[in-house]
Amino acid sequence: MASAKKLGNYSGNDIELCRTTNARAGRRATQLLMEERIPFTKICKRIPFFRRERYNGASEVWVISINPHSYGQARRALDELDLSCRKRLLLSNY
Repeated sequence: MASAKKLGNYSGNDIELCRTTNARAGRRATQLLMEERIPFTKICKRIPFFRRERYNGASEVWVISINPHSYGQARRALDELDLSCRKRLLLSNY
């Protein structure tokens, strides 16, 4: 029987790069990551009604995750965003 190949030590163990409730800032961040050819995943999480106060009334939050090996490159890419978009991203501290 052949065993399954792993892509690396962190296969399937993506870490959170940032999160945002602003759709425009999320689109701009993902566009920049695609231009820099950095692989990522972007998922939408629904916010329960009673927790929306924490997110200023937003009903969903966008979470961008990446492989730990490309974290530094992705953070440098996000530093190129304009200040108004960067303010709307909550960057993680990896």
